Amino acid sequence: MTDTRHIQGADGGDGGDALVSAFNAVGADYVFCSSGSEWAPVWESLARHHRDGRPCPGYLDLTHETVAVGMATGYGLLTRRPQGVLLHAAPGLLQGSMAVHGALLAGVPMVVTSSESATYGDGPGKDPGGQWYRNLSVVGGPHGVAAPFTKWSTEAASVHTLPTMITRAAELAWRAPAGPAYLNIPLEILLEEWDGREAKPVARPGSTHSSPEEADPVAQLIREAANPVVVTETAGREAGGFEALVAFAEAWDIPVVEPDSAVCGNFPRTHPLHAGSDIGPWMDEADLILLVNCRAPFYPPSRRPSKAKVVVIDEVPQRPHIVYQVLFADAYLEGNVANTLRQLTKRAKDLDGTAVRARREAQERRHAAERSAIAAAEAEAAEADGVDPVLVAATLRRLLDGEDGIVVDETITHSRVVKRHVRTDAPDSYFYVQGGLGQGIAVALGVKLAARERPVVLTVGDGAFTYNPVIPSYDAAKAYDLPLLIVVFNNRVYKSMNLNHRRFYPDGAAAGTGEWLGTDLHRLPRLAAFAEPFGMHTETVDAPDALAPALERALKAVADGTTAVVDVLVTR
Repeated sequence: MTDTRHIQGADGGDGGDALVSAFNAVGADYVFCSSGSEWAPVWESLARHHRDGRPCPGYLDLTHETVAVGMATGYGLLTRRPQGVLLHAAPGLLQGSMAVHGALLAGVPMVVTSSESATYGDGPGKDPGGQWYRNLSVVGGPHGVAAPFTKWSTEAASVHTLPTMITRAAELAWRAPAGPAYLNIPLEILLEEWDGREAKPVARPGSTHSSPEEADPVAQLIREAANPVVVTETAGREAGGFEALVAFAEAWDIPVVEPDSAVCGNFPRTHPLHAGSDIGPWMDEADLILLVNCRAPFYPPSRRPSKAKVVVIDEVPQRPHIVYQVLFADAYLEGNVANTLRQLTKRAKDLDGTAVRARREAQERRHAAERSAIAAAEAEAAEADGVDPVLVAATLRRLLDGEDGIVVDETITHSRVVKRHVRTDAPDSYFYVQGGLGQGIAVALGVKLAARERPVVLTVGDGAFTYNPVIPSYDAAKAYDLPLLIVVFNNRVYKSMNLNHRRFYPDGAAAGTGEWLGTDLHRLPRLAAFAEPFGMHTETVDAPDALAPALERALKAVADGTTAVVDVLVTR
């Protein structure tokens, strides 16, 4: 017999039902949960929903906070819609804080929640438990803890306002600049009786537009420029942004630079107008720089272009979470980036044919030189004694060709190699993990959850791999049938740290004695072996001729539904 006391709109239920109802209304496909003692009301509500056949978000039971938040991040990178995340009290929030901050930097909407106690057992009703009084309380509440690394942070003070608070959090998270919102929900609120009032579904954000009066002068600047260039970091993160940037660049015949700070694929790396990752040559040559969703184009920030005017095209050009941001803007076009690019594409008329031909020929020379350099680097890597990182990236490119794959990258010293030689060329085909190392496997799992039909590859350094919560990540991959290919670029050293030591102290004591502290990873065991207890496919590669067969076997295992880990012992 159905328990009508817990049906929405009948006699209500409790705060757990209010939360599930609200996440269902805002359109969350999933609730990503790292378990905590406060979530029993939510689990009971989900059990009732499942028993009674009522709609509710999918629930993922995850064993680490970074995995929960990272998966929500990966899922949000593709869907661009807010999901729910449940963490435990302030400790769980702190454990997941790096990943929450990464979601903020990546511009991924989500509603993160955790709890506290409001009564410490001194109030009426169910006893929340002594652990809240002894160990889990935080002065000012967890929402004070979350404020620095979220877009918005507050407390839900009543079960009657809880659904609307979740709605508001989702709406804030979804709107530009998209990012995580946090809600502290005291356990007593979750246990309180709820009257069943429905949460209103969340409408998609409307789009803002630059006016013709703003777009026309920028189009004229482009028309008059002899040597313009586009620099972009996150145009591809916006819905339709990748395609709009291609159409814009082709209409105006403007090269596109994706600097090393690019966090996703924004433009096909195989396209003749792709101008690599180095903005340096353009600092003196360009007469117009178009910063399209580019947070930090110049480094150091005071390094300004010698003669170029700078136009910033960005919905939120001044990012509130960036402490120091220098753009040298002469003009702004603020509004939906894809729409702005489409409006400028329509204005690509009456171009100076001589100027266009000159810059097209110059870009053709640059593109040909880059293709030759890539081919030469790959030829040299193929002849090397050991496994060069370039060979790994080039082999991945060949094996993924035509497979509609997605690359999630958590390498550091090899990130340029991955971008340059994997050469992704489609929307939503490349993402770089943001905010701190140790999230890559979880983000890749979230990407796979959103794109089950596509092969997902995580490229990761051995140092970054050891920062990941490997066992909880493998557990999630197996529990929820999310097979990945994990390729470890293993040079047995924290290379970036070692490079900085050498750069800062080229003639120091360490250079003389060879005592390089803080960087050696030779003592680690076989990294692929951690996957063996989960029944995953594992390979360790230390010879060039073994690389392609190992990756082929691994991709076949992934296609057959098993996560594969290939630990490649690279030469540098």
